[in-house]
Amino acid sequence: MSESSAERARLLREQLNHHNYRYYVLDNPEIPDAEYDRLYRELEALEAAHPELVAADSPTRRVGGRPLEGFAPVAHRVPMLSIRTETDIEAAGAFNFDARVRRELRLKDDDPPVEYACELKFDGLAVNLRYELGVLVQAATRGDGETGEDVTQNVRTIRCIPLRLNADSPPPVLEVRGEVYMSRPNFERYNAQQRDSGGTPLVNPRNGAAGSIRQLDPAIAARRPLSFYAYGIGEAAGWKMPATHSQVLDMLRELGMPVSGERAVVQGPQGLVQFHDDIGRRRDSLPFDIDGVVYKVNSLELQSKLGFVSREPRWAVAHKFPPEEELTVVEAIEVQVGRTGALTPVARLKPVFVGGVTVSNATLHNQDEIDRLDVREGDSVIVRRAGDVIPEVVGVVKDRRPQPEPARFQILQRFPVCPVCGSHVMRQLGEAAIRCTGGLYCPAQRKQALLHFASRRAIDIEGLGEKLVDQLVDQGLVRTPADLYKLGVAKLANLERMAQKSAANLLAAIEKSRHTTLARFIFALGIRNVGETTAKDLARHFGGLDGLMQADEEALMQVPDVGPVVAQGIVQFFAEPHNREVVEQLRAGGLSWPEHAPQGKQPGALAGKTFVLTGTLPGMTRDEAKDRIEAAGGKVAGSVSKKTDYVVAGAEAGSKLHKAQQLGVAILDEEALLGLLRPEAQGKLDF
Repeated sequence: MSESSAERARLLREQLNHHNYRYYVLDNPEIPDAEYDRLYRELEALEAAHPELVAADSPTRRVGGRPLEGFAPVAHRVPMLSIRTETDIEAAGAFNFDARVRRELRLKDDDPPVEYACELKFDGLAVNLRYELGVLVQAATRGDGETGEDVTQNVRTIRCIPLRLNADSPPPVLEVRGEVYMSRPNFERYNAQQRDSGGTPLVNPRNGAAGSIRQLDPAIAARRPLSFYAYGIGEAAGWKMPATHSQVLDMLRELGMPVSGERAVVQGPQGLVQFHDDIGRRRDSLPFDIDGVVYKVNSLELQSKLGFVSREPRWAVAHKFPPEEELTVVEAIEVQVGRTGALTPVARLKPVFVGGVTVSNATLHNQDEIDRLDVREGDSVIVRRAGDVIPEVVGVVKDRRPQPEPARFQILQRFPVCPVCGSHVMRQLGEAAIRCTGGLYCPAQRKQALLHFASRRAIDIEGLGEKLVDQLVDQGLVRTPADLYKLGVAKLANLERMAQKSAANLLAAIEKSRHTTLARFIFALGIRNVGETTAKDLARHFGGLDGLMQADEEALMQVPDVGPVVAQGIVQFFAEPHNREVVEQLRAGGLSWPEHAPQGKQPGALAGKTFVLTGTLPGMTRDEAKDRIEAAGGKVAGSVSKKTDYVVAGAEAGSKLHKAQQLGVAILDEEALLGLLRPEAQGKLDF
């Protein structure tokens, strides 16, 4: 035994005991589990090679979507919906879910607790098995929830899935839903065989399961050691439904379906927390991968009462465990410019395998997050990857920081101008993001700027949607909104699905958009925090574009509802030469609008009044009514409250009218609204 081995063993014991204390006592770990495991295995190997190194304080002595081409599509008779994920991975997540359920069921504090069925959230591939008269006739993946992929031949190779249900009188139709997975022992055994034979090992058990089921050759799937657990049903005909979800699983087990024994029926949120904690403690000892647990209201009757919201059941939730983490090194920090101009810092990492993939980049979100973490180039960091979420840096191991210490990273110092277009960058008051100010010019923001410019409430170029904008930008035909007014039939003719008539319609819409209003034009520029209402206030106050472009922050804050943040954004936008150049090109391209003398702070006839619109008006659209109310100084809200002054009701008015009657809010028809507008309308200008 060498002296260095003894010293290394001593150092490893110190480190592992330190990290045990940080994890179990302080609940504030410094390194990810994978790094701890590596240190532990190193000490274990040293002690095995040199038994004399084993000490009493050694930690080793402690007891502890869419269908793929090649598969026929299968329309699910009962949609395979996803369930909501509870974002709080601690105990509060269970209490949050229980509180939502009780609220939806209108239960009082002294009512009995809700009974829940608790299960594991398997990390595999969801499938639907259709049995007709007890015989397996079809298997399909979830796909997008409505339509999946026919994978019957591959699923038949999974030996634990019965080809015939164990029933003397099977139901005419029974769809069993569950997860195809690959156990860890089978995964390791398969990969060992692959390495021995010179084949390609699988990346992880989840990819092994999903990739096997999606093999076009069933013989390949047959060689993969797959398993299955049932967790529910889809369509069921001629099958007497029990009263609870747990009884459904019991009946499936009696039919010969594999059902996990790691499940429980509990009462209230405390029972949920206990199940979550118990499974979390035993997670690594399970023979398969899970990324959380699932809670379901046990009573099927209560499930029916709770129903769905946004295509997610209100009666179920997935409560995940902490995501996987790994240790690596930040080799550099760079920034990416997003569609809205935000400069997002990105850590370029020494490649590390985490969460089933090799990660070389991780988001740092913004300057505040960099400051909070105090992450610097050269640091050893903990990187986290949860499912398909973008990897992120969640901690810095400062004991491993290079010496001398690297400088703190400041985005504004490193990137005073946009790395894409060279425009100035800025950080508005109260905002975390640092943004490029060249919104009309910056290539990174080009598509977003064009879509906003052409939108219905802005310049309103009918027919200019996302797919067409993609083609125009990708083929280099349009760089700024001003280029839209230089298009001709010849340029458009080469675009996909753009026949001569379609091109003519688009050009007609562009031509029509040359005549607009100042408020629409201001809104179309996409200035940060300048919405429709603010654009109308600015148009009314300044009367013309030149006055707005020349205004300083003090002058801008004379406009109603314009504060320092909005004023700063407007000044910075027009201070950028790239933006001013595009504005002048738009004017030269023929865009025009009526202008008038500045009106200053003159209030409109409806200033300070709040309106709500409901139903169909006989003489104007709801948008037209909104425009006229706002032009007269009023505000239009989306819901009725005690602060509402008037509800304008047309034909087929709904619940808003009923609520207005309950609250005693004044109700107007179109004629009465026009009467309020009439004094303003006599001198009304087109803003």
